[in-house]
Amino acid sequence: MSKQNISLSVIKRLPKYYRYLESINEKGIIRVSSKELSEITGLTASQIRQDLNHFGCFGQQGYGYNVKELIGELSKIIGVDKSYKIVLIGYGNIGHALYQYKSFRDLGYEFEAVFDKEEFTHEELKVQKIDDLGDFLKNNKVDIGIIATPKTVAQEIADILCEGGIKGIWNFSPVDLKVKNGVVIESVHLDESLFTLTYFMNSPEDFIF
Repeated sequence: MSKQNISLSVIKRLPKYYRYLESINEKGIIRVSSKELSEITGLTASQIRQDLNHFGCFGQQGYGYNVKELIGELSKIIGVDKSYKIVLIGYGNIGHALYQYKSFRDLGYEFEAVFDKEEFTHEELKVQKIDDLGDFLKNNKVDIGIIATPKTVAQEIADILCEGGIKGIWNFSPVDLKVKNGVVIESVHLDESLFTLTYFMNSPEDFIF
């Protein structure tokens, strides 16, 4: 099956598989069956096999999956087998939390610069003015831009990132952004996630594991 036919729901499950496989690899487990992965992830064994089969034949009947080999294959599929250079725009509560999250760096996501409305220094981190973002992108190769600004300026920032050659935007601003062709955007709307939680709390009969 070509990648164009793979559903978004399958793609969104891949990081979950990667995370659980990393966890069992740390415990020294060498191989794992789809049934065992099912017990760990809460997904059915059939669903796991179908998801992974979109990308190749990684398991052997009667043996299961080699944990390290499957982690390696998933890292290539997801793209965490390479490093990425990041700029962060907005150093408020969300921006600060993202910058301090150590696991990003462990996975090869490197912060090249941080920008905010005004220039300042915070715990030895030099935060640059947003006005300098365009010039920074012209002079430095950056792959991903993280937007953690108020929604009133988010589209303007997205436009600057697109013009600066950014390949992907991770948007935490509570607004839907428009980007030019070729730029991938992933939006994380915290209120929508919270609304989804409270919906299922109030309508448990609609919840599907």
